[in-house]
Amino acid sequence: MTIDPRYPIGKYQVTPFSEETKNKWIQDLRIAPSDLEFVLLNLDKAQLDTPYREGGWTVNQVVHHLADSHMNAFARFKLALTEEVPLIKTYDENAWSQTADVLATPWNVSVTLLHALHERWGNLLTTLTPEQWERKLFHPVRNAEITIWDLFTIYAWHGKHHIAHIKALRAQKGW
Repeated sequence: MTIDPRYPIGKYQVTPFSEETKNKWIQDLRIAPSDLEFVLLNLDKAQLDTPYREGGWTVNQVVHHLADSHMNAFARFKLALTEEVPLIKTYDENAWSQTADVLATPWNVSVTLLHALHERWGNLLTTLTPEQWERKLFHPVRNAEITIWDLFTIYAWHGKHHIAHIKALRAQKGW
């Protein structure tokens, strides 16, 4: 069986709420920046400019995408906690991956940002009541209301998903 390089840990799957899953995934979220930093160690510029798969983003773009995506996610959580079913703003991830800051900023800047962001995000998540996990936002691409819990499960998977892209590339290339 071959693994689809787009989904090295498998596609996202909806996961029902449980205290055990919540606590494990909050911890995973907290350590994701360190996991990312570790997988990037000793990569040179040519390696950072290598796409993780044919037609995919470069390692550098993946790192900056994680920062962009998780900043947007954190804002979505705050909106869902402070407004009644807010309509979230979507963005063109591919266009964002081509902006000047992504192309010119060293990866460690985004990893530093993720360390701080995930600390705040983890602190927020640990305070949520069962009722707050059920608060909703409206996702225009899905044309549906989704709960904070469902949004959290997406991002718990998302960080692991992209870190696995880099790990798989390193293994494939023998880096």
